[in-house]
Amino acid sequence: MSYTNSNPNQLPTLNTFKLDPLTPFNRLHLLLYSFSLLLLFYHHLTSSSPLLLILSDLILAFQWAFTQAFRWRPIRRREFPDRIPDDNLPSLDVFICTADPWKEPPMTVVSTALSVMAYEYPPDKISVYVSDDGGSDLTLFAFMEAAKFARYWLPFCTENGIVERAPEAYFGSSSVSGSGSDEEIKMMYEKMKEKVEDVMEKGYVCGGHLDINAEEYDVLKKWKSYTHRDHPAVVQVLLESSKDSDIMGNAMPSLIYVSREKRPTSAHHFKAGALNALTRVSSILSNAPVILTLDCDMSSYDPQTPRRALCYILDPAIAPKLAYVQFPQRFQGLNKTDIYGSEIKRLYRINLRGLDGLLGPNYIGSGCFFVRRALYGPQSPGPGPFPSDLKEFSMTDANRGSMRSESVLKRAHEVTGCNYELDTKWGSEIGFRYGSLSEDLNTGFRMQCEGWVSIFCDPERPAFLGDAPKNLNDALSQNKRWVVGQLEFIFSKYSPLTFGIRKASLLMGMAYAWFFWGFLSIPLTMYTLLPQLALIYNVQLFPKLSDPWFYLYAYLFLTAYSQDLIEFLVHNGTIQTWWSDQRMWMIRGLTSFASGTIQFIMNQTGISAPGFTLTNKATEEGQSERYDNGVFEFGVSSPFFVSLGTAAILNLSSFMFGLLMATRRDGFFCEMFVPLFLSAFGVANCWPILEAMFLREDGGKMPRNVTNASILVAGVICMFGYFVLVD
Repeated sequence: MSYTNSNPNQLPTLNTFKLDPLTPFNRLHLLLYSFSLLLLFYHHLTSSSPLLLILSDLILAFQWAFTQAFRWRPIRRREFPDRIPDDNLPSLDVFICTADPWKEPPMTVVSTALSVMAYEYPPDKISVYVSDDGGSDLTLFAFMEAAKFARYWLPFCTENGIVERAPEAYFGSSSVSGSGSDEEIKMMYEKMKEKVEDVMEKGYVCGGHLDINAEEYDVLKKWKSYTHRDHPAVVQVLLESSKDSDIMGNAMPSLIYVSREKRPTSAHHFKAGALNALTRVSSILSNAPVILTLDCDMSSYDPQTPRRALCYILDPAIAPKLAYVQFPQRFQGLNKTDIYGSEIKRLYRINLRGLDGLLGPNYIGSGCFFVRRALYGPQSPGPGPFPSDLKEFSMTDANRGSMRSESVLKRAHEVTGCNYELDTKWGSEIGFRYGSLSEDLNTGFRMQCEGWVSIFCDPERPAFLGDAPKNLNDALSQNKRWVVGQLEFIFSKYSPLTFGIRKASLLMGMAYAWFFWGFLSIPLTMYTLLPQLALIYNVQLFPKLSDPWFYLYAYLFLTAYSQDLIEFLVHNGTIQTWWSDQRMWMIRGLTSFASGTIQFIMNQTGISAPGFTLTNKATEEGQSERYDNGVFEFGVSSPFFVSLGTAAILNLSSFMFGLLMATRRDGFFCEMFVPLFLSAFGVANCWPILEAMFLREDGGKMPRNVTNASILVAGVICMFGYFVLVD
């Protein structure tokens, strides 16, 4: 059967798309706003504005210009998965990565794996690979238990038409009917969970009371004797489709635990290295032409998702150049106003839709269906998954023999060894690309520069739901890691402003250059300090309310914010969540953007700096309740919070001083309206910080030492500002 969306005489059509209706307005706004920016810099040069203010506006102007690439041709797609026949569906390999059982609880990873094992897809065509870079016997034990539970869970989902097929999500939702079968399967799940948590509490796997056979216990005992950074490769086939069946006698998906070899003297390349190891292992064990990569907490929310991806992968009009189909990252359990901006709607939905109208969305690290052959370099002719010089790497017949056979497992162990990639193109031209903590950004960009395209698939029902950070420090730490990775990518030899514009296109180069997040710390910091200090010392930095140039500043501010708000609302946001999102961009600018930039500079100059850190997926007592109530979580003495506390106090002080002067001095309000407005805007954004410093008494309040340090730093800045602004 033929699949196409380009010829109306060939049916069925698997996908359609249309141009976003906001596009004409965005292009008109681009013209008007560009002219206004030219006027702004003319005013700066003719009015002798401070250099720091000019630099800040210049960075903001460049960031705005890069954003226009996303607004040039955004499109909306629709797919028809019910039109795909069941016969001849391609096999699917699923990659799930975890690295720390304490920050990424094994039961969360297990729930993610079970949700994709239960896809509405031929089970004998699904192979799930779990990469454990933590090298933990606890994680291996959890998946041994999951393999047993899966024999009951998968037929339960099929027979009852369950849609939320992640056990954690299903048993925590209102979908549970309370029937006998529900109660029985829930009891089995709770028993498994209790057993795993008991092992987690003890910190090791012991014998006796655990229901494991001698072979499993020997594997776990041996695995326990290794250390996190020094151990051989482990490839454990827990379920094999051709050998194992569920309680109804149906074939089951294959489930494979992989922990690549680790040696302190070898570079491991973080998540990209783990994904490349899985790529090689899977080519030996299953060799599916389609690969799904998932974060360990990003469970399936729609069992039809693979068929949605196939609406593009099987379309002959798209397939020859298609590298991957990217779904948005969406999150469960966000509070009503999304106080930490965890949805990151611009990054995960708005911008991806804009890129979809160019060469396609960037790879965002999870929820992505890759065409395997695209991972092996530039486009190659023919239907096979490998270029000609790599054919010897894969099995001639992926289904020949057993995954558990000695020869197959021996080869699988070899390709996960530390030295396997030496003198090869892995990580440079083949597989997931190295050189940046943001391996996703780097990999997708390089593929598009090699001639591949990608597709953004954003169905109404989320394909995947993950867990977002539930406290501010974790959210900012996650963003700091992203900033370091982005700067490593931006300042590599594959910079989007040089390599990208040459190899992809001008607009794609601009779009990827938008990830200069680190440099936003400069204007956001300056606008947190300079107008406030100018207000305190009565220094004229901005036009008076009666000056015609004031209307230029008002236009630039109001239209930029209005356009952002409209886009947010069009993508099913609310005014409250938009406010949280823009506030978090300011908070990130003062904290994670700045510290990430500093860490990048330290790394480049050879100064020791903290390495890769995971986002904590575990939630401490009391945090969930405060988060659900929309209350910010501070609680710890983080350097991030000193920066925020300083900004909050400085804005509050300048605003109160400005109000006082406006009541005492004629003309002050007109002369200093802009800095007074910016101070008020700062106070509105900083209110949760001020509240945590002075009004709250719960466990998430700002620590007293952070408050004292913030007051001290704010005082020093005020004194320093006198010498900078006052002649």
